[in-house]
Parts: sequence; structure tokens; C-alpha cells
Amino acid sequence: MGINQNKITKQIELLDDKGQLVEAGYATDLLWKYDRSKIKAGWHRIKEWDYFAILDSSKKYGIAFTISDLGYIGLIAIAWLDFENKTCTQYDTMSILPRGKTGFPSDSGDGVIDFKDKKIALKFEYNGPKRVITVDCPKFRNSKGETGLKGTLTLHQDPNMDTMAIATSWKKNRKAFYYNQKVNCMPTEGVITIGDHEYSFSPYTSMGVLDWGRGNWTYKNQWYWGSASGYLKGESIGWNIGYGFSDRTPASENMLFYKGKAHKLDEVTFHIDTTDYMKPWKFTSNDGRFEMDFKPIIDRQGKTNFLVIKSIQHQVFGYFNGFVVLDDRTKLEIKEFLGFAEDVLNWW
Repeated sequence: MGINQNKITKQIELLDDKGQLVEAGYATDLLWKYDRSKIKAGWHRIKEWDYFAILDSSKKYGIAFTISDLGYIGLIAIAWLDFENKTCTQYDTMSILPRGKTGFPSDSGDGVIDFKDKKIALKFEYNGPKRVITVDCPKFRNSKGETGLKGTLTLHQDPNMDTMAIATSWKKNRKAFYYNQKVNCMPTEGVITIGDHEYSFSPYTSMGVLDWGRGNWTYKNQWYWGSASGYLKGESIGWNIGYGFSDRTPASENMLFYKGKAHKLDEVTFHIDTTDYMKPWKFTSNDGRFEMDFKPIIDRQGKTNFLVIKSIQHQVFGYFNGFVVLDDRTKLEIKEFLGFAEDVLNWW
């Protein structure tokens, strides 16, 4: 038995006067109107974040950026991914008691998030179809010993392209909600300089994904998320898969993207050996439309424990092999397709 899959097709308010979702479900655009002032929760429960992952399929490297405001703490991170040498180098910093002052816009298509301290300067600028990331991290040091990371990357979003958006709540607290958009398949161009080495990103081989999230979460949560974006015989293709976070009875976040159009999936299950995340993974679907083997290359793992804030994270990058089935039953074979999948447990 599948999920209800309630599709939202017109713009609506996200929250009512009681602080509960007006209507839970999924959409192919950011149709719910987010207003932080309508959240019926203390500042320490409100979570806002923007995350980018940009992978280059031909040159075997990638980069990820995070800016988040969790109320009592802000986490800002840069991760450099070297797929040839199978290494991940992360550099991060924290802001104390940001309490929503980081300045996240209420919409994913317009606005600026600008963070700067002694360790990292990181800016996300959104202007319709174009997203510009500017970074300067003088003390960053990669696995090759190169010091200092800086550069500018521009991600291009086709204005007619479908995305995955979902708004769901928690059974134990209907005022707690998860509002999220994943923007896959954005061709990316620019240069990241580490030390004296320039790493170029070409829109013909590089694609990025934006994970845009706003919410009032419950304290302890575990989720599974997988994402990939790239080209298949010259056409854009990607997917977003995941579950475990909030009550997904109204809709799942599982969706394929091919030539800019969304193809809704039902349920996808992650099969992981949690004693060794570098062992092969498998993904199966209840409708037979997403069947994949996954060959890990890098486990971007992290474990933090700051009393009330704890996290155990395994974001694993690697290659997908298998097939997907579009809405019209077209079957597409997937071979050595670069992406990632994660298993995360947070006390936030």
C-alpha cells in the first residue's frame, strides 16, 4: 500500500493561525508561503538552512556548502570532495545564539544569505534563475596540503524546471513541521582555487542541488536522503529520495527529474549495512520504478556532542547503478552515476 501523495497545485499559506500546516503534501514548486512569525514555537525550535552540493562528473571532484540557523547555534560548513583520492576535507565554524538573525529569505528564488567571521566568508545570492555562491576560507587545508579556499560558482536554474517541495508535520506535535524544497539539476560554472590549484566547474559536466529547508522540528530525528544530478546521453536527469523525517502519510519526497520535468515516485527504501557505510548500498521501491545499487567512494561522516546538540551523520558519495521508470513507463538505465545518500541522526 502506497502513500497518499496529496499534490498541491496552487499557492497557499504554509501555516494557519494555530501554527499548523494549512495543507500537507507535495508540489513541484515552492507553493506554500513561509512566514517565520506564524510559527508557534520558541526560537530554539525553529530551524532554517540552505545546503548546496555541486559534483563534477568528469573531473572527479565536488564541493558542498552549508549555512544553517538552528536557533541556539548556527553551523556553517565547506566540504571539498576529491573522488580520485577518495578524500573529504571539511572546514566549519559556528555562530552562537543566532536566533533567526542569520537572515534566511522566506523564498528560495530571491534574496541573500551572507555570513562572515574570522574563519569563513560565505555568501549565497539568489536572483530568479541564477544562484551565486561566493566563498573565502583562508585557513582551509585539503588532503594534498594546499591551503586557502576561495572562488565563485554560479548555478543556473531553468525557470520552467520542476523541483521537489514538501510540507509535512509530526504526529506527536502537529505544530512541528518540515517545509523543504530540493532543486536538482542546476548546471554550474565557476572556479574554486585551493592553494595555487584552480578547480574549474563546467556547466557541461557539473551540476548542483539546493536543499532549502525551513521548519519547527521535534528534538530527535533520523532521516535518510539521497540525491543525484547529471546528464544521461546529453539530457538532464536527477532524483530526490528520502524518508524517516516527519509524518509522510500525505506524501513522499521521492521524485525523478528528466529533461526538467518531475516524475513522482511512491516509496523508496534504503538498504544499508550500518556497521560499515562503505559497503555497497541498495535501493528498492514499492512501485518498481527506482531500483539501484550504490557503490560508495567517500563517507563524509561526522559526530558532534554539545550536550543538547548531538549529531551522527554519514553522507556517502558514490556511484548509482540500476534503472528508473518515468511516468510514461519509459525505463532508463543508470550506469556509474555520481551522487550521494545519507543516514543522519540528530538531537537538535
